[in-house]
Amino acid sequence: MKTLLLVRHAKSSWDNPSQKDFDRPLNNRGNKDAPAMAEKLAEKGVIPDALVSSTAVRALSTAKYFAKAFNYPGQNIIKTPALYEAPYDVYFDVISKFNNQFQSVAIFAHNPGITMFANKLTNTQIDNMPTCCVFAVQVETDNWSNFEQAKKTFWFIDYPKNGD
Repeated sequence: MKTLLLVRHAKSSWDNPSQKDFDRPLNNRGNKDAPAMAEKLAEKGVIPDALVSSTAVRALSTAKYFAKAFNYPGQNIIKTPALYEAPYDVYFDVISKFNNQFQSVAIFAHNPGITMFANKLTNTQIDNMPTCCVFAVQVETDNWSNFEQAKKTFWFIDYPKNGD
């Protein structure tokens, strides 16, 4: 059994309209929401073995907050350029190459691809993953290369404005 956490990056800044999309940092809310969501997961004992992130500044910054909360070395975040602006099918390819030693992996990426991908996994459908949203599934496989065909079960969804 494996676990996959999909994390949409935290809220990003639009303060500099001439800045490249790839280079946009987190804004004040993003810098509050990311550590808060990470701590919430850590308190529940939901701590992945590996963190995989788009190389865009806002996604990597979000992943670093989670790494800190999980006592995970930030330099061990697996940077995956293909996750930037990735359509849903790219996620299947990226996941199929994960090291099987990882039982639980968190992916930090972007809309609309991450929401589209989440909707391909189980019968649980969402209109939009809010910023810093975590969508989790459990996967009946011992081998990440079998991820696409493996049975997947919705586990939970959580996000900063969720009232639980």
